[in-house]
Amino acid sequence: MAKEKQYFSCSHCGASFSKWIGRCSDCGEWNSITETAPPVPSAANRFSGYTGMPADIHTIGDVKIENSIRLSTGFAEFDRVLGGGLVQGTVVLIGGDPGVGKSTALLQVCFKLSGSTKTLYVTGEESLQQIALRAKRLGVSDGKLLLMAETQIESICAAVTKEQPKVVVIDSIQTMQIAEIQSAPGSVTQVRESASFLTRFAKQTNTTILLVGHVTKSGDIAGPRVLEHIIDVVCYIEGSRDSRYRIMRAVKNRHGAVNELGVFAMTDTGMKEIKNPSAIFLSQSRHTMSGSVVMVIWEGSRPLLVEIQALVDESYAENPRRVSIGLEQNRLSMLLAVLHRHGNVATYKKDIFINVVGGVRVMETSADLALILAIHSSLADRPLPEDLVVFGEIGLAGELRPVPNGQERLREAAKHGFKKAIVPKANVPQKNNIKGLEITGVTRLREALDAF
Repeated sequence: MAKEKQYFSCSHCGASFSKWIGRCSDCGEWNSITETAPPVPSAANRFSGYTGMPADIHTIGDVKIENSIRLSTGFAEFDRVLGGGLVQGTVVLIGGDPGVGKSTALLQVCFKLSGSTKTLYVTGEESLQQIALRAKRLGVSDGKLLLMAETQIESICAAVTKEQPKVVVIDSIQTMQIAEIQSAPGSVTQVRESASFLTRFAKQTNTTILLVGHVTKSGDIAGPRVLEHIIDVVCYIEGSRDSRYRIMRAVKNRHGAVNELGVFAMTDTGMKEIKNPSAIFLSQSRHTMSGSVVMVIWEGSRPLLVEIQALVDESYAENPRRVSIGLEQNRLSMLLAVLHRHGNVATYKKDIFINVVGGVRVMETSADLALILAIHSSLADRPLPEDLVVFGEIGLAGELRPVPNGQERLREAAKHGFKKAIVPKANVPQKNNIKGLEITGVTRLREALDAF
């Protein structure tokens, strides 16, 4: 009797192997190879009804370009992240930690859409009674929203074909399964094939599908990495359970800008969008604190005023601690070396703690100058002026480099009542038409430190 053949795959990237190995040769992850069910034909190919006949080929000039009709979600912040709203035939993945508000936000979106658009909410984790109770608590129970409790992809697509809703929410993709695949729901094969099936279905029927995706301990979408390549838009909802604010960020968007950011507040009645995000990231008691400064970062298509705090203290350990929350750890180490070399400020015997207020993650280099001034302020125990705003990139030679959208950042600071600004000299407007804002342009790190 022939021995049954075994199949293995990587739980991180989905690569297939004929035997177990300790490290995936495709993505480099260790101990991610697990035994899986035998491979089956791709779900996308089965759905497309492939008959062996070649597909039609067209020139790019023959393709008719139609303006994509975007559907508003009812939340201006959500529409901003999506690039203006939902595009027909698009698959959107919403990821986030458990309890961050993914299902709550999408239930509210479905309710707002159901008034003008036929919408279906498919749940694979809760019963219909639980969904109805949550909708009643959120005050969105009165509507024409369609509900369905199902985990079989084939049954869901059949129901969508019959009812023909324009928007479908799948909560969540980790609970979905295809009948022909023997592995359990949530496995690499099931998640990959279910996403491929739904993506193909969305393109052929022009249906907008929103998927809820769980995340791993590292913050990535659970399942194979290929899942994020299959779909059109990937959004993450960030925020800790002890904070009422939630930040939605687009990390992939085929129909808009990436790194666009929307700010919400979690309340008893669901998600509420924040009209003025800069106000919630600024402390009301800055004037009494050293080591605190306000910077202007650029998120997507708008500026945000964010407060950064630094605490410098004596270190009694052999290796001083360097803790950074909201900023990249390696960049902090680099800037400390620049501060020592070009600013004559030594911190090698100090513990340094950095925090960005409000839980914001700063991804750009315009926070360099603000970080240096906050550290210097804490080290000297001298508070910076409360009406000061700072931004600028610092190079390894101690030079101040300009950042994009400098004038828009300065106008945002002036709108919030700031009177002084320290920025790279190249970002100073040629005609100082920003009333009420005294702008100081610097070219070297030493000049910025000597300004006070």
